[in-house]
Order: sequence, then structure tokens, then C-alpha cells
Amino acid sequence: MEADVSPNLVLWLTFALAFVFGAIGQKTHFCTMGAVSDILNMGDWSRMRMWLLAMGVAILGAGALHGAGLIDLDKSIYRTTSLTWLSYILGGFSFGVGMVLASGCGSKTLIRIGAGNLKSLVVFLVLGLFAYMTMRGVFGVFRVSSLDPVAIAMPEGQDIPSLLAGFGIDEATASTLAVIAIGGGLTAFCLLRRDFWTLDNLLGGIGTGLLVVLAWYVSGHLGYLAEHPDTLEEAFLRTNSGRMESLTFVAPVAYTLELFMLWSDSSRVVTVAIAAVFGVIAGSAAWSLATRSFRWEGFANVEDTATHLIGAALMGFGGVLAFGCTVGQGITGISTLALGSFITLAAILVGSVVAMKVQYWRMMREA
Repeated sequence: MEADVSPNLVLWLTFALAFVFGAIGQKTHFCTMGAVSDILNMGDWSRMRMWLLAMGVAILGAGALHGAGLIDLDKSIYRTTSLTWLSYILGGFSFGVGMVLASGCGSKTLIRIGAGNLKSLVVFLVLGLFAYMTMRGVFGVFRVSSLDPVAIAMPEGQDIPSLLAGFGIDEATASTLAVIAIGGGLTAFCLLRRDFWTLDNLLGGIGTGLLVVLAWYVSGHLGYLAEHPDTLEEAFLRTNSGRMESLTFVAPVAYTLELFMLWSDSSRVVTVAIAAVFGVIAGSAAWSLATRSFRWEGFANVEDTATHLIGAALMGFGGVLAFGCTVGQGITGISTLALGSFITLAAILVGSVVAMKVQYWRMMREA
């Protein structure tokens, strides 16, 4: 499973994958908040199917890499032996509300920045600040002392294949069954609708899912060291968590701000997460400039500003609490079939629906 590559190669490959992610997101309007909004307002499932297709492809691809022994999904941050259900629910719900108020999730914020949206730049700064406060600051104390301890111990693992293995099914068989049933089911649900077969829908769904899989390969295979020369312990090159990582966009924003603020500290280096942040912005900017869709955009008024600030704070807090965002948990985490990722995904969807319903109610009352 180990490959002899340089840290810079891992970083540049991650940047390249994120670059393509940003370009695809800008071209196809891949957006979870938009997907939920389309269903509620128009009954249109196209963008939701795009997101679900990305999940299905990511599950199938990650499962294939895991089954072939190229990566070990048990060495990700998602497959843990402790199900912190309260953190997943509270964090996911907060993130779902926040992304509606801030006009998009973490990845959409980066994509909008690349397209010239100054509102998203402010969201980026506030999201990163609150994410850092939740990781290591004042909210971090609350998280560690009050929320993280509320958990269910699952010594055999909280991922679905491990749960199936608990019923006496062989572990490899359980993994294969779960990957095919869930990944294949989601993929079929999307592709069986012929009206879904447009270039943007297929590119957004299949492309995004494959990029998550390739990011797993880069970090979990190319960046894997069975024995780091300095520590003589197992390591993954240039990851903040010390485990293999794929695409996610909440904590990486905090790490990016930290790097800028502590640039003179030689111990601070560009990591896989930070490279992904820069890659998404660059990819979106490149597509926007190439298609002449780049536009400067600012806040409309004080209420618009306040709404985005609150949304950014909720996303930063909730994203760290829930271990990810609509991409970090909704696709990357889901690809590992971790139970916590499914709980977070459900909480994000509930939070976004509630926030949209409240916004609609306010609009009707004012009208």
C-alpha cells in the first residue's frame, strides 16, 4: 500500500483535483443548497440527483480501492469506534441552516470566490474563524467537554460493513454487499431517469464522485508511509489529521487562515487540505474567466450582510462539530459508509429545509 513519492507531488495532485472540482462546480452549478431549494420551490430533482450520483460513484470507487487493498478506509477520520451522535446531529443541523443563510456550503463559497463574489470572501473569513474557534478555541472547550462525550461506543467500528459483519457475515463480503447495494442503488436511482442525462448533470455527478475517489487514492495510497523516517511511525504525507484525507471544506478553511496568520512559523506548511482550498478557487476562477462569467458582487444591504455573517458562523461551528460539510460528510464521508456520515447528512438536509421554510415564511409575512 505504500508508495515512494514526494510531499510536493501529493500537494500538486491534490491541487489539480480540486482545480477540476472548482471548474466543474462553476460550470454545472453543483450546489447542495440549490438542490434542496429546487425541490422545495419547483419540484425539480435534477441537482439533487447530481449530488446523489456523486455519492454513489464515490461509494463504488472508494469501495473498489479499499477492496483492492490500495487504500484503507478504516484509516480515515470517518470510520471511528465512537459514534458522537449528538455532535453529528447538532453540527449537521447548524451547518444546514448556515449554508442557507450564507448562500451556499463551504465548497460553494470557494467556487463563488473564484467567480468574483465578495460576499463569499467575507463568508470564507468568518467560516474559517468560527471553525478554528470550534477546533481549538472557546467553542472547542465546549465541544470537548459537553458534546463529544455524548457518544455510543462501537468497538468494531461504526461503518455499515462492520455492522453487517457483526451479524456473522464475512468482513470482505459485508463490504462488497454494502458498497454495491448503497453505491449501486444511488447510481441507478439517478441514471435510470433518461431526462437526467444531460452533460452538466452527468459531469457534476460522475465527475465530482470520481474526484473524491482520486483524492482518496492520492492521500491514502501515494501519500502513505508505513514508517515515517522522522517518527518511525505510520503516516500520511501532509495531512492535518494525521490520517488519509479527501475533499472537505470547513476545517481546511481554518487551516488556510492559520497558515496565513502564522506564516513566519517554519513548522506551518501547506497541507493537502490547504492545497484543495486554493485549487477550488483557482479552478472556479479559470472557468469563470474563460467563459466571461466572472462578475464582482457585493452585499445588497445591512440585512444581507448580517444574514451571511450568521450563516458563515453556523457553518464554521457546525462543520467542525459534524466532522464535515455537504462534501466532506455528504460525499467523502458517505463514501466510507460511516454511519456518522449518514446521520450528519440527514441533519444537514433537515437544517436546510427548516431554514428555507422560515425564509419563505418571512417573505410571505413581509409581502
